Amino acid sequence: MTNTYGDGISCQVPTMNITPFATRSGSWMDPYEYDYLDPVYNNVDANDDNVPDNPGQILYYKPVRTGQKSNQNINIGFSATMSFSLDRKAMKKCQEAATIHNEYRMQINANKRLDFELARLKNCGELMKSGISFHKKSPYATICADVVVQGVNTIKDHAHEIPVVPNGDASSLKEISIGTSSSSSQD
Repeated sequence: MTNTYGDGISCQVPTMNITPFATRSGSWMDPYEYDYLDPVYNNVDANDDNVPDNPGQILYYKPVRTGQKSNQNINIGFSATMSFSLDRKAMKKCQEAATIHNEYRMQINANKRLDFELARLKNCGELMKSGISFHKKSPYATICADVVVQGVNTIKDHAHEIPVVPNGDASSLKEISIGTSSSSSQD
């Protein structure tokens, strides 16, 4: 077996194959006969001339077994084969490469997720600043639901120093207009 991780990384792993089997064989002869009838001839020689008196006369038939058999064989079992790499160093290097490759792919996915979330944050924020948003009942309202825009149309907390006027003389103070870029001094 070979595990493939992409980018040309593939590692072979030890394998074990178990194959069960059952076989049956039979053998027989045709025509199949358990026995046959063997004729018994009349061999009587009454006149002792060494010639049967009734040659060819069949007295009876005697059954004789043929010895034919049917053979039946049944074999049941399994065969097992185990294969493994003899170069453990190469296998270890391949497994390390696969681990590094998987970590690399996970980092690429994390980077793409971060890019997606930052693009969503930026686009939702810009649209919210412009006053554009999905209706609350829209199925897409949840896309920007967790985006918060801060510091828009608000004044941040701050402090101003108010100068102390010595002896009530305000001639050294300047008049500042808020909302314009010009300032004039008061004499």
